[in-house]
Amino acid sequence: MSSTAPLAVFWFLFMAGLGVIFPYQSLYFRENTALAGAQLGLLLAVRPLVGMLAQPFWGQVADRTGSRSRVLAVLAAGTGVGYLLLSQADAFPILLAAMAFAALFSSAAMPTGTSVSMAALGARATSRYGTIRVWGTVGFFVLVVGFPFALHRAQAARGLVREPGGPSEPGLELIFYVAAALSLAAACVAWRLPQGGAMAARSRRGDLRLLLRHRPYLRLLCFAFLAHLFLQGPILLFPVFIRAHGGSIDTVSRMWIPMLLLEIPLILLSGPIIRRIGARGLLAVGVIADGLRWLICSLVSDLSVMYALQLLHGLVVAGLFVGSALYVESVVPERLRSTGQGLLGMIGVSCAGVFSSASAGWLLEHMGPNAPYRIGGAGALLLGAALPLILPRPRRPEEPSTTPSPS
Repeated sequence: MSSTAPLAVFWFLFMAGLGVIFPYQSLYFRENTALAGAQLGLLLAVRPLVGMLAQPFWGQVADRTGSRSRVLAVLAAGTGVGYLLLSQADAFPILLAAMAFAALFSSAAMPTGTSVSMAALGARATSRYGTIRVWGTVGFFVLVVGFPFALHRAQAARGLVREPGGPSEPGLELIFYVAAALSLAAACVAWRLPQGGAMAARSRRGDLRLLLRHRPYLRLLCFAFLAHLFLQGPILLFPVFIRAHGGSIDTVSRMWIPMLLLEIPLILLSGPIIRRIGARGLLAVGVIADGLRWLICSLVSDLSVMYALQLLHGLVVAGLFVGSALYVESVVPERLRSTGQGLLGMIGVSCAGVFSSASAGWLLEHMGPNAPYRIGGAGALLLGAALPLILPRPRRPEEPSTTPSPS
């Protein structure tokens, strides 16, 4: 049986878990555990900080062993256990430790999932990747929209009501239980994925040095670092930003609807789009769209305007995330897929994310909720305009010759 259908199920389940965690975790940590802005920024920085080590480590394990699907299953299972630990943590040091454990697995799950998907698609990867990855967005959409209804039902059943000075959403720790169940289900699906063919290709000693000397790949890492530096902090603090402008958890949920409605068709059509404008074009569109979104949000106070601006999120995901994954696929050897995607995650999502999360938390504390969006948006616009100067056209590295030279 083709592995594409189980992969679509994996993406649906795993990203459905993210649809519960990602939009609401900063609100939970800010209100339900009463973290200060600087503490919140530090806690959110733990995941990318741990990811700087975890992502290349798991990428090397997957490529050197050739057991990419089994590694993916371990990562999804570890993510689920990490979510359960977070549900039980309350003191700040314990939260840091639980977040670090979850990040050890969750930070590498999506890069590894991308490499497994690319290997399963083979020569069709560039044109067909979006048809698999889009199911992750569908899962994210279903949970981000449906979770507030489930939360309100759970609150009513437990008799939880908002009290003066208390959190706006009591019982919000439910996000971790739901996400854990979905991640563990995704692990079961990943464990049953095929392991042969391109999925089992093994890298060789010295391959990593070949990759790290390849100019297009190194330039992509630099671009990804800058893009995530400007843009990660604002999206992580988005629920706090909406609350500061008078919104509720239902407002946050509704804000994600336009984000995902446009994202789904754009990811699905990423193959035809990339054939027309290329990976570099996708990346430029994604970064500029996110810069516009956050800069304008920081200059207005009308939630309806912010709601309309979230349509740009679809361009961001299809451009920045899918574009960078497809650029990597165009510049790394097949046997280094997991390492290439893992290093991209390490430099972009993790390394830049540490600085972005910490600085966004500091700006929130000292300059107000608009500051991370104003600074990040302006920086992203400048970066998008400079993309042709930073990023060359994709090409694979030249393999060292193994044929002895004639005497």
